[in-house]
Amino acid sequence: MKTAHLKTGQQGEDQACHFMEQQGYLVLARNWRFGKSEVDLICGKERELVFIEVKTRSTDHYGEPELFVGPAKQKKMKEAAMAFMNALKEEFTIRFDIIAIIQNGENRGLLHLENAFQAKTPRWM
Repeated sequence: MKTAHLKTGQQGEDQACHFMEQQGYLVLARNWRFGKSEVDLICGKERELVFIEVKTRSTDHYGEPELFVGPAKQKKMKEAAMAFMNALKEEFTIRFDIIAIIQNGENRGLLHLENAFQAKTPRWM
């Protein structure tokens, strides 16, 4: 049985997945791993790939969820994105987004931060 925080995280990822599909994106991967690095969602639309970190909280008592994607997590996401891109062997425009979700009973909020942080180069092959 999943603990409460894992269940909350899974529900948030499901909600983020649904949100991205509603925006016209194709969800290519969920919880994609490369070594110790992980990306919650990888979505595509036309020639753009979006690597997304989903942060879900039941409250903002300790701060807004998006503030918990620090430099270490960003570095790991970039490493995973580079590995994903190298496996594809095609050129795409990429971006890194954060989807922050607060689930407080029936009152749910979703914030989509596009281009939340940058890679060193705008295109990878």
